[in-house]
Amino acid sequence: MTSTTDTPAAHYRDLAEKFTARVESVPADRWNNVSPCEGWTARDLLRHVIDTQRYIVTVVDLELPAGPSVDEDPTAAWAATRDGMQDILDDPERGSREYEGHFGLTTLADTVGSFYCFDLVVHGWDLARATGLDETIPADDLAWVRTVAEQLGDNIRMAGVCGPAVEVPADADEQTRLLGFLGRKA
Repeated sequence: MTSTTDTPAAHYRDLAEKFTARVESVPADRWNNVSPCEGWTARDLLRHVIDTQRYIVTVVDLELPAGPSVDEDPTAAWAATRDGMQDILDDPERGSREYEGHFGLTTLADTVGSFYCFDLVVHGWDLARATGLDETIPADDLAWVRTVAEQLGDNIRMAGVCGPAVEVPADADEQTRLLGFLGRKA
């Protein structure tokens, strides 16, 4: 993580704020646009982010408060999920609950601060691409995502994570190279 986001709660807050800015900027008539994630619309992509965050807290016997449906109000649905997750992460007792994860014993906060924050950056780009928003990923977030992707190794290619890498021009910028590595055509 970067020096300004030295805890999972702070890291989530920072990246959720950036993701929120994108969600709030989506014009109402673009939620059904096709996303870079095969078979998903922009709304489906947001539903995925919300559903996965709602799921991960259940592995430590927690639950996020109910919110509106993504179909009814995408922005409010995301806000309810984001606020519920932040509330959990800001509470050391709940955030530090342990569970047996894919890579061994871990905490909810560590998982959210890594993999789910990774999702906020990558799916933030997906959402921007689908809806015609600014697709720029800040340099510090790009570097952080690159580090997480490298740490995941071959696991980055597991079903439901990232597809096969795609070729990019030799002179591509860092964002384009990273997105290509993550199976996205920038």
